[in-house]
Amino acid sequence: MREASFNFLQQLLAAPSPSGYEQPAQRIFRAYIDPFSQVATDVMGNVFGMIQGAGENRPRVMLVGHSDEIGLQVRYLDDNGFIYFSAIGGVDPHITPGLRVRVHTAAGPVNGVIGKKPIHLIEPKERDAVTKLDAQYIDIGAANKKEAEALVRVGDPITFAVSLERLSGDRVTSRGFDDKAGSFVVAEVLRRVAALPAKLPIDLYGVSSVQEEVGLRGGTTSSYSVNPDIGICVEVDFATDQPDVDKKHNGDVGLGKGPILPRGSNINPALFDLLSATAVQENIPVQYTGIPRATGTDANVMQISRGGVATALVKIPLRYMHTPVETLSLADLEGAIDLIVATLARIGDKDAFIPV
Repeated sequence: MREASFNFLQQLLAAPSPSGYEQPAQRIFRAYIDPFSQVATDVMGNVFGMIQGAGENRPRVMLVGHSDEIGLQVRYLDDNGFIYFSAIGGVDPHITPGLRVRVHTAAGPVNGVIGKKPIHLIEPKERDAVTKLDAQYIDIGAANKKEAEALVRVGDPITFAVSLERLSGDRVTSRGFDDKAGSFVVAEVLRRVAALPAKLPIDLYGVSSVQEEVGLRGGTTSSYSVNPDIGICVEVDFATDQPDVDKKHNGDVGLGKGPILPRGSNINPALFDLLSATAVQENIPVQYTGIPRATGTDANVMQISRGGVATALVKIPLRYMHTPVETLSLADLEGAIDLIVATLARIGDKDAFIPV
């Protein structure tokens, strides 16, 4: 991966963006795509990059990845200065005790830790029990409620205090790959398309959407605004090449083996065939999964927007989803970018995606 792209990925992941509080990450995305696309932001906070194509009767193609991540939110400050919180999105209460966190306030981030009773003080019969999120608390070092209120206020968002780190080979780990990996791919596709020697016969809209983790909200509104003929959603998917995941649930999916192309009712068959054929022609490794129902992604709401959209998913294999240590392969990100750019160049008449 080129250095400038890796630096962009690093900045995007470092920026806090729990659902409803995405603007720090959206500012990074917006600044990155501004030199090579027409940029707009809507009232929801979705960011759009548009590259106009050449020719007549050009299909409108929308590429979307969501910028929001799971997180926490301040709900209550007790008399001793401890902070009680709720989840934003799907947060696993098994993993939160003992974590370092950052409370994002108007004056800047405040460091904290999620407290945990020492094992010595826990009765043996209670050691296997999971403490519910509403019983967990954050310690920011305040001596009392007044000190805590001088630093944070109810409603402030909270993120895990981790950022991008390299593992062995091309593997990297961070919080927030779900789905800043998708926003990253969208931005890189816009950059690559803008650098092509000739304009494509499509109008391309690259969208970094918001509030996916709390109900596909940004994907719903941005699809309605763009009104695309064709849509590709870039998401992450469960890797099954770790010891505790059953391949029978999600198929045989591994890191470093290429992006994933799902099939199912959410996927337009002609667009799937075009992506799959392009992968073969361009010698881009891909993996396949089956999703026999609506997906829990922006592709779901895109497909049923207005009169319907020819929709597909390109997914990045991800280990440890919704944890602070989400892990993926940089090669899979590059493969997704290569595949989408090559596929866009092969899109012609929008009527070719009407099932027959």
